[in-house]
Amino acid sequence: MEDMDTAITLIGTKLAKVGEEFFFEGETPECEHCKLKNTCMDLEKGRKYRIVKVRNQTTHECFVHDKGALVVDVIKAPIIAAIDSKKAIKGATIRYQVPDCDADLDAETYDLCHPKGLRNGDKCTINKVMESVDIESDPSVSLKKVELLL
Repeated sequence: MEDMDTAITLIGTKLAKVGEEFFFEGETPECEHCKLKNTCMDLEKGRKYRIVKVRNQTTHECFVHDKGALVVDVIKAPIIAAIDSKKAIKGATIRYQVPDCDADLDAETYDLCHPKGLRNGDKCTINKVMESVDIESDPSVSLKKVELLL
């Protein structure tokens, strides 16, 4: 993952740990008058990120985080999802498509079929192929659990 693009942002001091993952949800009303808002808002809304480096321990004032914020380097985090078994080849680049598995799913399977941070049509690389995903209501659907990199 070292060759992935990093971005610089600020995050609350309590969350600023290497390996910590978060979803960027965009600007809050409290951000409107912040002088550092452009640094924070340079991420893509709705995407999952992983902190790869905490830059320094200088705490910056933040109207969202009660103990301030630190500068960190982030990358887009891998996302675990279910895809068509025929496309589940490690190293393959695909355009993500939500699988046809909406009927009577338990919460875990639903989350695999509709992973947060991933959109229909996203270009992804399959980083890891894991176990099969059973769709009890439709055994004709053949899915694999995979780790995708955006």
